[in-house]
Amino acid sequence: MSTIPANLRYTESHEWIQDNGGGTVTLGITDHAQEALGDVVFVELPEVGRELDTGDEFGVIESVKAASDLYAPLAGEVVEVNENLEDAPETVNESPYENGWIAKLKLADASALDVLLDADAYAKLAKAEED
Repeated sequence: MSTIPANLRYTESHEWIQDNGGGTVTLGITDHAQEALGDVVFVELPEVGRELDTGDEFGVIESVKAASDLYAPLAGEVVEVNENLEDAPETVNESPYENGWIAKLKLADASALDVLLDADAYAKLAKAEED
């Protein structure tokens, strides 16, 4: 299994969330998720300025195998999207935790980060799915 960065938070649906400070976070899908998807060929990004509630569908990620909806792990406003993914969606496969991020949110409630999984809890979840 790949390394799971300890500085990030995670969801059971395989998104990662990086606390950028100042009430903003960066979102992406985990290495486990991109491996399961296979070669990513398209990423539908949310609109900047869109308000999301926890659980809202905000985009789609398509691979040669399947299309998966992306769900907001936290409530907030989309303040930036990774436009590089429009021309190079494979970046999600090549660099899921660095260059393959999907969007940045200004959180409605910063304490919501506390309910997300830490790296250890996520590693157990991902391993259980592999077994």
